[in-house]
Amino acid sequence: MTVTTLSGRELNQDLGRAKRAAKEGPVIITDRGRPAHVLLSFDEYKRLTSKMRTLGDMLATPGTEDVDLPLPRRTEHARPVDLS
Repeated sequence: MTVTTLSGRELNQDLGRAKRAAKEGPVIITDRGRPAHVLLSFDEYKRLTSKMRTLGDMLATPGTEDVDLPLPRRTEHARPVDLS
C-alpha cells in the first residue's frame, strides 16, 4: 500500500492524480502543511467501515456470555437533587 501526500492546492490542480493515487492507497491531503483529510477508494472505505461494530454488537456475539469485563471502580457519589 502506497501512502501519498498532497497539499490542498495540488489536489485542486490535479484531482485525477489524487484519484489514481487513491487506488494504490490512502491520499493524505494537507492544509498549510498539516494533515487535514484522507482520500480513499470506495472499496477501501467499505472495507474499513464494514468491520466497525458497537460494543453492544460485540457483546451480543454468540460465545461471549462468559466474557468478564473489568470495569474501574466508581469514585463519584450521588448527591441529592433539590427539586424545589
